[in-house]
Amino acid sequence: MERNTQFDIQGADSPYDFRNEERGAYRSRAGLSEDIVRKLSEDKGDPGWMRDFRLESLRIYERLGIPEWMPDISALDIDKIATYVRPNTAMQTKWEDVPADIKDTFEKLGIPEAERTSLAGVGAQYDSELVYHNVQEEVAKSGVVYTDFESSLRGEYADMVREHFMRLVRPDDHKFAALHGAVWSGGSFVYVPKGVKVEVPLQSYFRLNAKGAGQFEHTLIIVDEGADLHFIEGCSAPKYNVANLHAGCVELYVKKGARLRYSTVENWSKNMYNLNTKRARVEEGGAIEWVSGSFGSHVSCLYPESDLVGRGARAEFTGVTFAGEGQDLDTGAKMAHLAPDTSSVITTKSISKGGGASTYRSAIYVGKDAAGSRASVSCESLMLDGISRSDTIPAMDIHTDDCAVGHEAKIGRISGDAVFYLMSRGISEDEARTMIVSGFANPVSKELPLEYAVEMNNLIRLEMKGNL
Repeated sequence: MERNTQFDIQGADSPYDFRNEERGAYRSRAGLSEDIVRKLSEDKGDPGWMRDFRLESLRIYERLGIPEWMPDISALDIDKIATYVRPNTAMQTKWEDVPADIKDTFEKLGIPEAERTSLAGVGAQYDSELVYHNVQEEVAKSGVVYTDFESSLRGEYADMVREHFMRLVRPDDHKFAALHGAVWSGGSFVYVPKGVKVEVPLQSYFRLNAKGAGQFEHTLIIVDEGADLHFIEGCSAPKYNVANLHAGCVELYVKKGARLRYSTVENWSKNMYNLNTKRARVEEGGAIEWVSGSFGSHVSCLYPESDLVGRGARAEFTGVTFAGEGQDLDTGAKMAHLAPDTSSVITTKSISKGGGASTYRSAIYVGKDAAGSRASVSCESLMLDGISRSDTIPAMDIHTDDCAVGHEAKIGRISGDAVFYLMSRGISEDEARTMIVSGFANPVSKELPLEYAVEMNNLIRLEMKGNL
């Protein structure tokens, strides 16, 4: 039986919903096969080990089934997804050399302006490949490596990349990790040397313009001992009436005494299946900080995982999810305490309106060797009407008595008294509700750099008006 892959995309246009005519240099035929994977590997000039890795990942993909606990993704038909769309340009290091239509896309998204004012380096991906990549000279002089992922396979750090590639997220973790291993394209590699503190954030931005296509970028970041980095990830796509797919992968290595903050503001269109996988490995005394804003997509499955493998390693996850009409957003976080005196904190906010479904799903694991560890989980849900849904599904697996683990959950609705109070001060009812929701999400927005906090608040306003 042919699956229904059509979407009823409604609502006014948003500032993110613009598209270009597809003028890619190459688009793979839809579906997934060994021939398609071999052709992709050949076109990209993969080293032999990567070609073999792709083919083995394909075999794993064909063997694995879709996880039973996932939201319904029956309308996603891989046989109708083009897994590779190459833009009609090579990667550039100057904005003026990027083709006009692609450059205009990123100008509208504010990427060049952000680079000029608040970023130490930028990578911009359009469909399946990076079209622009640059890092400030003073950052490069400190030894920081920030490059497109394909270049990292052949450069000075090729052995390091091979040693770490898909070792945290393995192809046999689940079906869509295997899919990623087979058809990944684009993404970034970052290495911060020992003791180097990058004062200004780096950013990668992913734009999927092609209709009925997938995006499978791979991000690998290694922050060496005592180093410090803030990395920002942004993404968006125009609306189409057929399914698109995002199945990227993020692997983060935080060495002894290092710190990494990884911030994400996602704004996929509501025909997107966002099946992304992110995982960090944190060594002794290291710290990983996740800041996540999830907007858009038809279905989203996203649970960043932190593996705390060294004594005193720390992890924090702060996230907000907004599910509107026609959306099923299944998000949360995982924390694995695998060494003594480790600590983790999860703080999430979820908002649902217009019949949207928001599910918070978490997993806390405390191993038998993790004595003295502490974990705290707090999730709050705000439903804006009587037809929306919010669920909390926490899991805790504890193997030592010498630990402290706590969980609290709250579900509520906007207070009529609060709305009335704001209206009595001359504020319209719609604006009052938007202000309350923005305040509810403030713990996340205040953790972002100013430009991205403003963007997140704009996304909330658009969601409240039904414009996303």
